[in-house]
Order: sequence, then C-alpha cells, then structure tokens
Amino acid sequence: MFDFKNKVAVVTGGARGIGKCIVEAFRAAGASVAVIDLLPNDYFVGDLADKKTLEAFADRVVADFGRVDFLIHNALPKTCGITNGSYEDFEYALKVGVTAPFYLTKLLAPYFGKGAAIVNISSSRDRMSQRETESYTAAKGGIAALTHALAVSLSGRVRVNSVSPGWINNTDTVYDGADARQHPSGRVGEPRDIANTVLYLCSDMAGFITGENVCVDGGMTKQMIYHGDEGWTLQE
Repeated sequence: MFDFKNKVAVVTGGARGIGKCIVEAFRAAGASVAVIDLLPNDYFVGDLADKKTLEAFADRVVADFGRVDFLIHNALPKTCGITNGSYEDFEYALKVGVTAPFYLTKLLAPYFGKGAAIVNISSSRDRMSQRETESYTAAKGGIAALTHALAVSLSGRVRVNSVSPGWINNTDTVYDGADARQHPSGRVGEPRDIANTVLYLCSDMAGFITGENVCVDGGMTKQMIYHGDEGWTLQE
C-alpha cells in the first residue's frame, strides 16, 4: 500500500512493541530506517535523555544517509506517580518524552527532505488518566502540544502530526469479553494499527494534514462505561 523506496526514516524507541512494528512497516515499504533505543538493535543503542547521545545519533544519521524524510518520536517515557515518584523520575520522563523529541527535531531540521513528515507518538493519556501516572501523562500531553507548535514553526517544510494510541496489545495475550466490548471497535488494538496510521501520515495521501492528533483507540475514549455496563464491574 505504501511505497517509501529511497526514503529515510528515523524511529526512536524502535527496538520493541509499537516502535518495532513501525520500523518493520517502513522497511517492508522500502525505506531505510535508523533506530535509537536503550535496548539492543541494529543501528544505535543510547539513552534519549542524554544530550550528547542525541547529538551523536543525529551525527551518525546525517553521515550515513545525508537526509531524513520521516522522523518518528516513539520512545517510551518512564511512568511514576505523585505518591512515590521522585523529582529525578519525573524529570527523566520529560527528558525522554518531550525534550528529546524537541532537540532531535532541532538537530535534524536542516536535513529534512522534500515532503518530509514528523509523527509524534502520544497516547490517549493525553486526555485521560489512571491513578499514579503523572509523569507518563505529562510527557504524552507535552508531546501532543509540541506537535502543533512544531507544525507551525516548520510550516512549508515539514508536516508534523501526532498519534495517540489507546489500549495496544504488545503481547500474545488474547483479550475478549468485557476487555473487547469496552471498545466500540469490538477489540483491543494491535501495534500494526499504530504503524498503519504512522505510515499513512507520512505518505502523500496525508499531504493536507499537519498539526493534527489522531487518536487510534478503537473508540474507547468516546464510550462512557459505568459500573455494570458492557460486562464491566468496579472492583473495590
């Protein structure tokens, strides 16, 4: 469906889960992909919270490819809550989730090719929360807002959008019953649901879309569920 031959994609947090699926989808579409992750991968291992690591990664991408067509900020920020989260925990989450996307974009900005696109991976947590998730929610809300700021600053050069995944199953677990029924789509999401959306937003088909957030959650955030609805009961 997508043809990205001779294109270069950069994916942060691309060694597992959604990020790995995005990397595989780009490669299947013909793109060359540069990955950075704390976990082992075939391109660059490093901590996105570290400024010098970001600079070294950007230098390698430029040296290897000379340009960037697609930049996907996917790296997962640390989760800590108001009760037990430390200053350092919260700061680290924002470095990975907001500061790194800003700075890596800045470093690579001179090298974006014609028709370039950035896709930031936010979360449906940018509009809803569970208890004790302050750092993750703040980081995801931050990158959602960073999206429209960058879209304006880079207008005419790079389109910038974000994707907010809902419940995405990164394991082989089968979710049915109430877990599935709380989604109007009738199922829990899969990494390919996010990868497909990312590739669409990078393609020419999305050429008139910028500064936008796409919530890919099977409709979960649109359906009100009370105690006793859809097979769900509150557990005290």
